[in-house]
Amino acid sequence: MARGFDRRYRYKRGSRQWAVGHFWTTVTWILAFLLFFPVLWMVLTAFKTEGKAYTDPPTVAFHPTLTEFSQVFSAGIGPPFEHSLFVTLASLILVLALGIPAAYALSIRAVPRWRDVLFFFLTTKMLPYVAAIVPIYIVALHLGLLDNDWALVILYTGFNLPIAVWMIRSFLLEIPREMLEAARIDGAGVWTELTRVILPIVLPGVAATALICVIFTWNEFFFAYFLTATRGPTVPVFLVGFLQSEGEYWAVLAAAATIACLPVILAGWIAQKQLVRGLSLGALK
Repeated sequence: MARGFDRRYRYKRGSRQWAVGHFWTTVTWILAFLLFFPVLWMVLTAFKTEGKAYTDPPTVAFHPTLTEFSQVFSAGIGPPFEHSLFVTLASLILVLALGIPAAYALSIRAVPRWRDVLFFFLTTKMLPYVAAIVPIYIVALHLGLLDNDWALVILYTGFNLPIAVWMIRSFLLEIPREMLEAARIDGAGVWTELTRVILPIVLPGVAATALICVIFTWNEFFFAYFLTATRGPTVPVFLVGFLQSEGEYWAVLAAAATIACLPVILAGWIAQKQLVRGLSLGALK
């Protein structure tokens, strides 16, 4: 019995399907390494001296140093880091607070002309940022929001809200209607249905949406540079300060970029299980 099982197992491993599967697995790992290699090289460069960072061909074997990291902290990365953290968390809270009820109203209890509402959300992402910077700057100037974190909070909330509504709505549409009908028969109101029935099911999808919004907000540079570059720069604006006319300091820039990437990487690592479940929600029924 065991010998017959071994023969079938060996035949499976030598089959065409087995070879094709291993081929695509190898291709996937190669592509993943190629995509990750720039990040890996950035981290390695951060532990080099400026002299080692400029060698041609590039230096692979070197003695790591923390000198460049100390220069980044001496340059004052603390305040920009705090600005980015506040703007990211505040806008994320607003996006989820507004996006979840909006997605609920566009999926579970669909409002009249809900297709027009979704199209309106989509059209807000079609306007180029360059075309909007002048009116936004004038409005921020008259409202006293220049060099103010709340200007970015409002902007990032408006930019990420359409994405959040579309994503969360797609997750809500996968909830079985029978479950919602059973909750309503038991006397669940709108608030109870949303908080105790729907959110526990779509929490992985909400986590995936939140992580995407965090990445977009943390990495945004254009509006942060024009609206808060003087007294309240964010981390992306701070990184530009290392590009000077006197020369390009690759090692210290790589060290600053490595520090800037840590919060997003940490957030993705913490939410990786929820992220995978959220992105695959509804793939299988």
